[in-house]
Amino acid sequence: MIIVGELINASRKAIGEAIRAQDAEAVKKVAVDQREAGANFIDVNAGIFVGKEAEYLQWLVKTVQEATDAPCCIDSPDPNAIHAALSVHKGTAMINSISLEKSRFDSLVPVVAGTDLKVIALCMSDEGMPETTDQRLKIADRLINGLVQNNVPIDNIYVDPLVQPVATNKDFGIEFLNAIEAISKQFKGVHTMCGLSNISYGLPNRKFINQAFAIMAIAKGLDGLIINPLDKRMLAGLVTAETLFGRDNFCMNYLNAYRSQLFEF
Repeated sequence: MIIVGELINASRKAIGEAIRAQDAEAVKKVAVDQREAGANFIDVNAGIFVGKEAEYLQWLVKTVQEATDAPCCIDSPDPNAIHAALSVHKGTAMINSISLEKSRFDSLVPVVAGTDLKVIALCMSDEGMPETTDQRLKIADRLINGLVQNNVPIDNIYVDPLVQPVATNKDFGIEFLNAIEAISKQFKGVHTMCGLSNISYGLPNRKFINQAFAIMAIAKGLDGLIINPLDKRMLAGLVTAETLFGRDNFCMNYLNAYRSQLFEF
């Protein structure tokens, strides 16, 4: 399971204030905590700072990588901000995200074409957000082919089928899960990734819903999540699910998690 730590996002009040004040130590602590909890990538987002996003995103990348050895997931639709962040990034970054919306696709393809960057491909088009499995598959097919034709290696593509709130439509959960399964089967070598917290929007006890949904998604083949890695219950559920679904040789990840006291809440 590829874990992208989501906590360094300017929309979170404490992070927004830290960015505004250029409080490097506060940002470094959040980065280190996520890395030590098991994050493979650290998401960095400065999207609320209109006019200063590129400057602040560059600062975030430098600050995070001064404190950890983790690559960043650069979270912006703005190619200029992404270029600024990449200019100081060490190692192979992930770009979050490209979509089939023409303006976004056309502006971001030159950033990732012919590179070794990882890229999250969001199943959204100019027609709006897909609701069914078939709609997601059609968008995924066009996105994947478009990226491959621009020399993006298939292994570097992480398709996000787009989670929507089950409170607004009872079928949104199962349609997403079926899309994960179909994408995993039809597009060999492509990864699947999502930020899953939207599934519980508008409902009580959101953490429980998110945890259950993550486990169901793993059963369908999901191999990447954008989450809070400091949520030990979530991490414990992911490790256990991967073990039960045959993705943990000799149960070594489960045993290591047990020894590191992951299951003590």
